[in-house]
Amino acid sequence: MARIVNIHEAKTHLSRLIEEVVDGNEVVLAKAGKPVARLVSYEDDHPRQPGMVKGRLDKKFFDPLPEEELNAWGNNDPER
Repeated sequence: MARIVNIHEAKTHLSRLIEEVVDGNEVVLAKAGKPVARLVSYEDDHPRQPGMVKGRLDKKFFDPLPEEELNAWGNNDPER
């Protein structure tokens, strides 16, 4: 069962609450006793996979941008 903690207490003991979450517990944050948010462990649902763009970019992708495109992005300083 999740532990319910009022926001004032959570601000005071945030490091301790994060340790509880890292240990696998869930903490519910409450405002005036009414639950408003949950602290749960972060899980990366989509771990990065090298090579995801392989074959999707051709050599033209790495060509310099045309002058009008650079100017549109505010790069009109020739010293840059």
